[in-house]
This record gives sequence, C-alpha cells and structure tokens, in this order.
Amino acid sequence: MTVTDRFLKYVKFDTKSDENSGVTPSTSGQMVFAKYLKEELEGLGLTEITLDDNAYLMATLPANTDEKIPTIGFIAHLDTSPDMSGTNVNPQIVDYKGGDIVLNAEQSIVLSPSQFPELNDYVGETLITTDGTTLLGADDKAGIAEIVTAIEYLKNHPEIKHGKIRIAFNPDEEIGQGAHKFDVDLFGADWAYTMDGGAVGELEFENFNAAVARITFKGRNVHPGYAKDKMINAIRVANKFATMLPESETPEHTEGYEGFYHVVGVEGSVEETTLTYIIRDHDRARFEARKKELEYLTCKINEEFPGVATLDMKDQYYNMREKIEPVMHVIDIAKQAIENVGVTPKVQPIRGGTDGAQLSFKGLPCPNIFAGGLNFHGRYEFVPVSSMEKAAQVVVEICKLVKK
Repeated sequence: MTVTDRFLKYVKFDTKSDENSGVTPSTSGQMVFAKYLKEELEGLGLTEITLDDNAYLMATLPANTDEKIPTIGFIAHLDTSPDMSGTNVNPQIVDYKGGDIVLNAEQSIVLSPSQFPELNDYVGETLITTDGTTLLGADDKAGIAEIVTAIEYLKNHPEIKHGKIRIAFNPDEEIGQGAHKFDVDLFGADWAYTMDGGAVGELEFENFNAAVARITFKGRNVHPGYAKDKMINAIRVANKFATMLPESETPEHTEGYEGFYHVVGVEGSVEETTLTYIIRDHDRARFEARKKELEYLTCKINEEFPGVATLDMKDQYYNMREKIEPVMHVIDIAKQAIENVGVTPKVQPIRGGTDGAQLSFKGLPCPNIFAGGLNFHGRYEFVPVSSMEKAAQVVVEICKLVKK
C-alpha cells in the first residue's frame, strides 16, 4: 500500500481531541483509530505490539542483523486539532497547475496563492486538499502513514540491514498532553524522531517554551438603568486587560524566534468573563518574563477593580534544544538522511511544540522531521503527495545510517 493510500484511509477517522474531557484519550475516536492501526501493524508482522487503555500504541520491527546497533524510534500522534472539525473529512486530489484551487464552489471557499504563497512551490505536483468544510488531518496522519509505509518497506526488503526499530502512535498531542502518559521505558529506544513537521525538508530541534493562562474576571451585574457606580461589567474589564498586552507581540505579528501572547478563547457575560491565552517564547528568560507580565497586569487590573481578576497559569512544555545539544549526532543523521533523498534540509526552530519536546525532557531525545503538510488546523490545509513520499524515504534512510 502506498503512503497516499494509507493517508486517504486514515483521514476518514475522526480523531479531534478535546482539552476539556478530562480523560485519556480525550476523545473515543482516537482509540478507534489506534485499534485499526494495531490490526494493520499485526498484519505487517511487527512484534511487541501493545495498545494500552490510554490509546498509546507501540510496536517493533526487529533487528535483522547481529551487529550492535542503537534502538531508534519514530513517533506520530493520532489526534487532530480541536480548532476545526475533523468529521467527515472529504479529501480532494488536485493535479496542481498553479493559480486558485476551488475547495468548495457552493460556499465560495478558495485556496489561493495570493493568501498562501507557498502554493507556488508546488506547481506541477499532486496535492491533497480539504473540501473546505473541515481540516485535512495531515497533522499528523501524514506522519503515521509515512512511518507505517517506511516500516513496511523495510520489512519487505531484508537486504537493508538495520537495528531494532520502535514505533509509537499516541493521543492528544494537539492539546499538549501527548507525552504525559508515554512510557519511555517501555518504548526502550536510545533516541527517536517525531514525524510531525511541516513542509518538505524541515528538521527541528528547537521549539517554544509554552504555558497556558486563564484570567477570570468576576463582575457585578445590576439592571443597566440603575447601574451607575454599581455595575462592574466583566466583559469590559476583560477587554481592558486584553488591550494592555502589546499588539505587536501576537502570532500575526511575529516570526522566527519571536515569542507572543495569543488569546485563544473568550467566554463571558457581565457577571463573569474568562480569557484564555497561550504564552510562547524560544528563550527561557523571555518566557519567564512573559509570565511575570501577565501576573503584573492581573495585579494592575485588581488595583482598579479590587478582587475582580484571578490568574490561573501553568507551564506546558519547554524548549528541547538543551536536551538535544549533548547528542547532536541524532541531528546529523537526520540531516544526512534528508540529503540522501534529494532534499535540502531546513534546520529551523518550531514555532509551536511537539511531543518530542516533552519526551526529550523525559529522557528520550526526540527531534522533529517534516511530515509534509501545510496550513495545519484549518480548512486550507493541504499536503503534496511527493512530500509524504520523501518523508517515508527519510525514515528508511535514517534506519540505514544508524547501522553505520
């Protein structure tokens, strides 16, 4: 089965995660998908296949040589982003000649290089897009398809000598919980790679430090006709708080190593309003300063409106760079593998996070390699077929290089 065939099957599974469910996996569809994958891996003849109650699926392609070779792993996540529906995904295959792609004529939804100039890099290629009503799910079902396809290739080509290879598919990466219950000791790899990056060639071992903050504003509701000097409108107080943060330090105004504050949720009434922010920065000192700023602004609001604002903030993950730098050979191998398949490596920081960040801090060095998709988490997501094929080839090349 080709990587494309697998991908088209996988995106039909609705695996949207839910940060409010309080269970693992956060949605039942992830377990349904994990059970399907378990059967597929059994059919491929893999060994040491385990699927626990939290939907962590692991398997082994045994070594086919007596040489002493490190055990390496490849990891991808089962879930898709809660930012948009993943129900009834209807992928479209486009022989891209350039210009606009009409995703949905009825709703006038168009994927255009005027808005997404990266499309111009893929003229002449076959793209898989959405139908404009859902996300696609290349994040990270492309990664899963690439890993399984590569492992099948190695299984069918025993002339390629390799050590023990472990693979794992885990739930809830999109809500920052993918590595929380990942059993690193059971996985048993010396190091691993997440196949969870973006465009072809990407290789990442730096990511954001990350935190989530919820600021709750308690108001006082009074009939508006008699509210003078009595009402405290929680919506207005929340709005005032939001405008105290620098507009230039938001996702739409930052790039590269620049961090940001990003409001991702607003729930409110006059009586009570909650703002939810994610805080991101590659530099640990600046990251801590951003958290301090939210604490300061909460105090400042409470000076004007005593006791109105409450801040609940927690760290989510940290920059993996400090854990990868002592073992840079894992990056050198990946770079060489990418070059071996005819692609120029693009070593760059992740403007986000992956399970590999948390896993690196749990003792499993785990940089991130491209899966090929673009415009993740929304209706304009697409993936070039050639990028998925290259990613699968990179997995095979890494297994060859570790042998050396």
